[in-house]
Amino acid sequence: MADFTLVIGNKNYSSWSLRGWLMARAAGIEFEEIVVPLDLPETQPTIRKHSPSGRVPVLLHRGLAVWESLAIGEYLNDLKPEAVLWPAAVAARAHARSISTEMHAGFSELRDKMPMNIRASYPGKGMTPAVRGEIERITSMWRDCRKRFAGAAPKDDGFLFGHFTAADAMYAPVVTRLKTYAVQIDSDTDAYCKAVLAYPPMKEWVDAAKNEPWLIESYELK
Repeated sequence: MADFTLVIGNKNYSSWSLRGWLMARAAGIEFEEIVVPLDLPETQPTIRKHSPSGRVPVLLHRGLAVWESLAIGEYLNDLKPEAVLWPAAVAARAHARSISTEMHAGFSELRDKMPMNIRASYPGKGMTPAVRGEIERITSMWRDCRKRFAGAAPKDDGFLFGHFTAADAMYAPVVTRLKTYAVQIDSDTDAYCKAVLAYPPMKEWVDAAKNEPWLIESYELK
């Protein structure tokens, strides 16, 4: 039996679950996965059995509950430093944490107007001036990270800081949104998105999302 249990929501819709799940996979831990379908009468009581916040994801380990994706990343980084979930270089690590917390706290227009829906295709939907501004901020950060830090990393696999880190996990749901809503992007951003979508754990998540039976009407744009 695995030491770790990760409680998550629907893979098609739960962007925060995707972040925590990718961090767990990147850390190389073995974990049991509990999927709680969202937006059902039993959703909240079921989640609260595991998570004091009543939200997912939550990582359970030897009697400890760690909720919120960034906290999960920090905990796993402490337990598995060899996985280098945050960049090893001090400046790169500080920058990675800065852009990750910006994602955690911001971009409300993008989240609201373009909800994560991996198996859907809504070209042009949700694109307002505010959403466009947030996308431009995000993609400019991606280009800046690639230019400043990826080339200096021991290995460059196409991610923000060379290898896959917690920062990439934080922005992975944005990558799915750019695809779902067919957002026009520059070549550097396109290359980064392709690297994220080709990451084996990400491919595993996407495949599972496409085969889920649950439907949340509010995320299905007409």
